[in-house]
Amino acid sequence: MPLTFWLVLFLILPYAFIFVQAFLKSDDFGKVIFHFNLDSFIKIFTINLYYATLARTFLYAVVVALACIIISLPMSYFIAFKTTRNKAILYSLIVLPFWISYIVRAYAWKIILGENGILNSFLINIHLIRAPLSFLLYSNFATLVCLVYILTPFVAIPVYTAFEQIPKPLIEASKDLGAGSWATFRKVIFPLALPGIISGGTFALVLTMGDFLAPLLLGGPNTLFISNIVQNLFGTSNDKPLGSALGIVILALIVIVLEISTRAEKKFSSFKTESKS
Repeated sequence: MPLTFWLVLFLILPYAFIFVQAFLKSDDFGKVIFHFNLDSFIKIFTINLYYATLARTFLYAVVVALACIIISLPMSYFIAFKTTRNKAILYSLIVLPFWISYIVRAYAWKIILGENGILNSFLINIHLIRAPLSFLLYSNFATLVCLVYILTPFVAIPVYTAFEQIPKPLIEASKDLGAGSWATFRKVIFPLALPGIISGGTFALVLTMGDFLAPLLLGGPNTLFISNIVQNLFGTSNDKPLGSALGIVILALIVIVLEISTRAEKKFSSFKTESKS
């Protein structure tokens, strides 16, 4: 009963409220009028600002997820298979960023990427550039770098866990049959670790879709995520029905991604079970 009460009060009711509000309208003063209509959904799919930003945000989310996977794979592989001592310490270093506030980590990248920041100063001192690179900060590049840095632990942890759960006799059998390290990774380790890789990539993709602080702090005037529009609709613009409708569309897109991810995880998990047997 306590769990059911908690879920109903803080999950089901808010979603239901947003769903109902998405089909209402607001007057010129931002007051919600109880008049059923589909105007908000029509605006989302007919006005370029909304559907183009949604598509661009999803594309950025895919890029961030792929970048996190590419970084996490060698890092997790090294800890799982190449490290014999201090595994706990190395794993703790992956988790360590969680102990620091999101805002602090985002502002750290402003210090690194600024025109007078650490990176530009370093490049000037080694005479690689003559003037600071202004495109590093307040751009799509800065936003994506920050998101990759912040979300990589969310990917690395399930990938490392997947590597650790692979039976060592399978790897030894592959090597006994003459397969090298790359062939063993490609034909044995990677397929068995795919459920963890898919899970971590899904984490990164979904969290990027809902992030609004990174583009707000590090993005320029042309860097806009769909969550920033939702924030403005509930705040500055005071158009709650349109904001609710946009939230429902984002939620539907995320549910589709999660469904595809769940099916893929089940498929490769069954392959993993067959390999063990």
